[in-house]
Amino acid sequence: MERKPVYYLVPALLAFIMLGSNFLGTDIFQSDVNSFSVWFTMSLFSFVCGWLINKTLGWKHGGKVVFATSIAGVFISLIMVSLFNSYFGIDRLLTENLVLYSLRTIMLGAMGFFGMTVSETLLLQNKVSSLESKGFNDETQESDIKKKSILLVKEAQLNADRILFEAKKNARESEEKFKVFESRLRELIQMEKEIIRQYEQEDKDNS
Repeated sequence: MERKPVYYLVPALLAFIMLGSNFLGTDIFQSDVNSFSVWFTMSLFSFVCGWLINKTLGWKHGGKVVFATSIAGVFISLIMVSLFNSYFGIDRLLTENLVLYSLRTIMLGAMGFFGMTVSETLLLQNKVSSLESKGFNDETQESDIKKKSILLVKEAQLNADRILFEAKKNARESEEKFKVFESRLRELIQMEKEIIRQYEQEDKDNS
């Protein structure tokens, strides 16, 4: 597959969406209709970017590009949140901001991967359909062609099953990591609150 430089504008757009999402409002994690609409729109754009990346850069190379883009997005987001913590959540602790904005970037990258997976699955299904609907008139080669078609169909189905299995596996891993992050975040917030409460109590005792 020919990889033209213009094809890399789509990963650049995905990176822009990841970083731009940090400026769409610090209350996006609240469970209201407006926040859900904004989050759904960003996820949809990330899905479309993943779809286009698979179309232009292919499954293997495009997957590497999306993964690198996601890692770079998380790294830059952490730097931004660390340097401008007052803007990204003045009423939250720094550790909470780092985790929340990292999860936001990771989820947008996961939507990009999901778009690639759906695109690749549909491509494989189209290949299977074209092989099944294609007629052959040459009786002398019909037997060999049928055998090759069956092998191609099985190979395409196996690839589709493998991609779906990997997508489900990644989804389960992302859910487990999210639960671990949430649990650790609560522990860290509780610890920091206890430390702050102790300092305040010590100040009162000293005064």
